[in-house]
Amino acid sequence: MYKVQTAVVFGLTLAALSVTGCYNNERATHAQENRLKTEFSEKEQQTLRNNMVAIHSTKNVEAIAQLPQGFKFVNEGYFTVAVGTNSFPPLHVLAEDNQTRIGSEIDMAQLIADSLGLKLQVIPSSWENWPLGLASGKFDAVLSNIAVTELRKLKYDFATYRQDMLAFYVTKDSKIQTIKTPDDIAGLKIVVGSGTNQERLLLNWIENNQQKGLNPAQPIYLEDGAAAALALQSGRVDAYLIPNVMGVWQQANGANIKAVGELDGTWSVAVAVKKGTGLVNAVQASINGVIANGTYSQALSRWSLQNEGIPQSVINPLIQDK
Repeated sequence: MYKVQTAVVFGLTLAALSVTGCYNNERATHAQENRLKTEFSEKEQQTLRNNMVAIHSTKNVEAIAQLPQGFKFVNEGYFTVAVGTNSFPPLHVLAEDNQTRIGSEIDMAQLIADSLGLKLQVIPSSWENWPLGLASGKFDAVLSNIAVTELRKLKYDFATYRQDMLAFYVTKDSKIQTIKTPDDIAGLKIVVGSGTNQERLLLNWIENNQQKGLNPAQPIYLEDGAAAALALQSGRVDAYLIPNVMGVWQQANGANIKAVGELDGTWSVAVAVKKGTGLVNAVQASINGVIANGTYSQALSRWSLQNEGIPQSVINPLIQDK
């Protein structure tokens, strides 16, 4: 059985406030991830139970044909994938049996494995250790909410599979209906994680307001997630700006929040593989195949991530800073 929380603090943890848009501030992010709670509300438990059975796809001969001649996977017959070590729903989390790993990242890995005619082997790896594990041949690929950056493209090949979405969340009874442009945040107090992708976006919007002569928004930095949640519910702050992947999970599982604006983040989320091996072409073809046959949409939708879907996978996309 999952350990049940006696009280859900409005569904927002420290990680939800501080995690970057796809790990911009890596060290801080993963130190916080290590402290994520493993307790779940009754509704969260039911969602996890409902999603325990894997979604499968069919073998994709076109994707298999993209494998370089003589290519050898780390473990014969398996697509060996590294994922995060801790419970981080909806991305990855231990199922009720405390052995099976489930989540949107696991679903994506399973669909790629199926497409390549392989079984899936999942290896938990910390953020600090996956680069060495990939370089040393411990696993074939990494799915850990990794953002594509120009620096990372020097070391790894990437095939995108999800958008990096950020979102503004307010209380359900808030009078704020929409936040789409810098003008919409004028005069608001907004909780944001320090050193994050979303902080950079917020500060850019505040600068925009100042240039227009508008009352600038005020970024609020709270290190404690419970304090931040209480600040929102009490009206001391107006909104959160957090990665949408966190907000949709909380909202879908009973948190007293609603999204009033979703924004494209700076980067795309992608599968990372060792650079120059040619595996990335087969991975990209696999992703495009499951997008076409509908299993990709099923996998995202059951974790409430359908709005982060992409129309096609791209290899090593050009990064345009925002």
